[in-house]
Amino acid sequence: MTATLPPFGDLLRGWRQRRRLSQLDLAGDADISARHLSYVETGRSVPSRDMVLRLAEQLDVPLRERNTLLLAAGYAPMFSERPLHDPALGAALEAVEAVLAGHEPYPALAVDHHWNLVAANRAVGPLLAGVDAELLTPPVNVLRLSLHPRGLAPRIENLSEWRLHLLNRLAGQIERSGDAELAHLRRELAAYPAPDPPPAGTHGHAQAHVFVPLRLMTSQGPLALLGTTTVFGTPLDVTLSELAIEAFFPADAATGERLRALLEAPPGGAAGEGGG
Repeated sequence: MTATLPPFGDLLRGWRQRRRLSQLDLAGDADISARHLSYVETGRSVPSRDMVLRLAEQLDVPLRERNTLLLAAGYAPMFSERPLHDPALGAALEAVEAVLAGHEPYPALAVDHHWNLVAANRAVGPLLAGVDAELLTPPVNVLRLSLHPRGLAPRIENLSEWRLHLLNRLAGQIERSGDAELAHLRRELAAYPAPDPPPAGTHGHAQAHVFVPLRLMTSQGPLALLGTTTVFGTPLDVTLSELAIEAFFPADAATGERLRALLEAPPGGAAGEGGG
């Protein structure tokens, strides 16, 4: 594997440039001389294992890529990568399930670093009525599900701004991680049909001034949802570091009532029925 990796110095320089730091900036943050950092980047100096980890920490390199940096420098990976159902991750997954269940009747789901669905609470299912079955075949990508013309897109009332929000968020994630698969996903999503953007400077609702809501039509009427993201604070496992909980809260009282009604309603209602 190490034979196929670029030199450590090239990888380090790429991360430094991605973070828009000069050699002097990074050297100061890592408490080393700019000359020594220059030697490391050009391959004239071989960094110690501790130096690799210190530079990666200062550059906020994801754990998966920290392992790559270690390999490129000639060291064994430090951070494990276990399957989600590995017993070692049991406590963490129990915590995720507890958060998801405790968030009902509001929707919440857990995703991996490529936005593939890991778990969801019962409140998510009623929101997916009418979605093409192919999009619900594992692995389910929640961004594709949201913006695909056979997914939720036809029922998202503010599709233009929600689409822009997701694409911008994904672009930021790509910038931070350098993940080629995420870049491919963003190109796919950006190619989906898009509605005309709203006139500049206009907002349909007051909330748009402080956050971008998801406005979704359902069988119980329209929902206005505020999204939040939760991640593990001190992960030492690659899989755990890439797990995120996307939870939605009602942006108004009517949405809260409709979410409770959706969870209690018998299955089979058409998602597009009803009114606001």
